[in-house]
Amino acid sequence: MARVAPSGDSSPGSSDSTGSSGSTGSAGPAVFRLLRAALARVRGLPAAVLRDYRSHHTTPTSALTHTPHPYARALGLLAVTLLGAWLGLLIVGSIHAPVGPVDTNMTLRPSLSGGTKINVSPLGALELRSHHAPIRLDVDVDRLDPVRAQALVDHPERFAGLQEQVTRDVVSGTGTLAFRSCVAVVSGATALGLAVYRRPRRALAAGGLALVLLASSGAAAYATWNPKSVLEPKFSGLLSSAPSVVGNARNIVSEFDVYQRELARLVTNVTKLYEATSTLPAYAPDPTTIRVLHVSDIHLNPAAWQIVKSLVKQYKIDVIIDTGDTMDHGSAAENAFLDPVATLGAPYVWVRGNHDSTTTQKYLATRKNATVLDDGRAVSVGGLRIAGVGDPQFTPDRSVVAEGDFSERTAGGKLADSLRTQRLAGTPVDIALAHNPVAVSEADGLVPLALAGHVHHRENSVLPRGTRLMIEGSTGGGGLRAVQGKKPAPVQASVLYLDRETRHLQAWDEITLGGLGLSKAEVSRHLPKENRPGATPSPVTTPPGTASPGPP
Repeated sequence: MARVAPSGDSSPGSSDSTGSSGSTGSAGPAVFRLLRAALARVRGLPAAVLRDYRSHHTTPTSALTHTPHPYARALGLLAVTLLGAWLGLLIVGSIHAPVGPVDTNMTLRPSLSGGTKINVSPLGALELRSHHAPIRLDVDVDRLDPVRAQALVDHPERFAGLQEQVTRDVVSGTGTLAFRSCVAVVSGATALGLAVYRRPRRALAAGGLALVLLASSGAAAYATWNPKSVLEPKFSGLLSSAPSVVGNARNIVSEFDVYQRELARLVTNVTKLYEATSTLPAYAPDPTTIRVLHVSDIHLNPAAWQIVKSLVKQYKIDVIIDTGDTMDHGSAAENAFLDPVATLGAPYVWVRGNHDSTTTQKYLATRKNATVLDDGRAVSVGGLRIAGVGDPQFTPDRSVVAEGDFSERTAGGKLADSLRTQRLAGTPVDIALAHNPVAVSEADGLVPLALAGHVHHRENSVLPRGTRLMIEGSTGGGGLRAVQGKKPAPVQASVLYLDRETRHLQAWDEITLGGLGLSKAEVSRHLPKENRPGATPSPVTTPPGTASPGPP
């Protein structure tokens, strides 16, 4: 009997299955066809979808090796810019600028503290906290130009406009320096940027950044400018002793408006003094007299040499006597200051002062025309017998405690012993010398005339035993001390007339010049009491506007 299928199984699907079970395409191939279709769909996924997947799940190697962090790139550019700007300033960022008769070299330099540094070779440097910015102004004072200085001597009418000229020179110099510095930093930073990056755009970026940095530094310097920085200067080198020499800087600053108005007169100090001495009246005493020029306490003032040379020529001086303190610090660096001694036109006799070291003495002893006296030694110069003793104290040496008058009297005792010896030998001394009046006072009664300095003003007296003591003022106007007080110290020297037979003092002229560019000149004639008919010295005609001081 035939088997009948259930009515539920009678469907197209089942009939298709039943029918296919008996055909060549069985169920297995159908499955494989379905799998192939699915794989084709996978293979047909758009390439963009796959690339997007990879970009989110992988990191390209090139991105790790060739793309630096933005901060690193900025720091690198800044380093290249700073180094290039510094090199540019170092190589081409300076100018030579004339300021009046002086040649200077001005430079801008990178600095953490800013400020201004003025180098005065070989004396040292002066630093001012003039501003707070990453740049410092360096000014090197090179030299005094002899051509421009001589032009001032030849054309005195230019003195009136010298202050304006100096101002114009400074403004012009700083303007040129600013432009030169901009070119230097831009060129240096651009050149180094091109060498490092090899890309013009990066190099130009470095140059532009350098210019911005320099402009910002200049603005900071302008905003923090401190004109009162001279109140607290910092000295180095030989200038480190300047505060003790010049005095309280605040006193100078308080009068700075006065000094500013007198700038031209200060700059031309040497010329003014020279012009003053060239117009002094020359006197004609007995031609048989021996003429002695007494100077003292020059204290490194170069004007003194021109004054001495002028007086030697006008008064026909036979011998120059310098009672010391020609120097200020007694250092070897100052020795060249003594070189003009050989050209003064008369024999030069010198004793050591408390600002003159043994180094100074040794150097001067080698100069032509100079005679150095020490330890009471006596010599014959210009028709006179002269003995002298050097100052036993060198006060710039702070490591040695000064012994004061005791030390001076001990040195004076050596001088007195020498004078006694010379008198017993039949060669009496005509003039005794010492820098300190205390020392030379020990020669009282052993010599008719004693000369000294040290106190920076004139004194004239007869000691108890008959020796006349003449103390000269400062022929250098006190040197740097001339700017310490409100009024400039005068420049003083004296011409002594001694009888050629008896070697006794017959008369003397006191010469006083205005200090710090003041062209006033005063000359007064004095006679010893025994040589004058009355109680007052004989007056002498002096230049208009001057006065003759009274007797000592």
